[in-house]
Amino acid sequence: MGNKKNLCAMIPVELHAKVISEKEQLALGTLAECVEMILTQHFEGGNVTMAATKTLAFQIPEELDRRLKNFIAAEKKRGKKISQKEFVIGLIEQALAEYEAQSLTQPTTEA
Repeated sequence: MGNKKNLCAMIPVELHAKVISEKEQLALGTLAECVEMILTQHFEGGNVTMAATKTLAFQIPEELDRRLKNFIAAEKKRGKKISQKEFVIGLIEQALAEYEAQSLTQPTTEA
């Protein structure tokens, strides 16, 4: 694992909330893992890995959030670690693949 050193810094509450949210979305176990990932990305290429990405943010009802968390916890117990982000991206990719497959099989009509 290599040698480790402690890093402690006071940051604004709003920034802390964003870091914690990101940690949860990425399904990282500890805040240290999240900070290490951010620092590694910064020093080994900045935001190059994020250059071709866009942020998708939306709110969902608490009941749906609870069901999602239960699903992710059940998947984790079965040995499949999946984050909320991976789950939502998978659903989007599945829906788009179905749409694209359907679009290829239906003839286009021109007016």
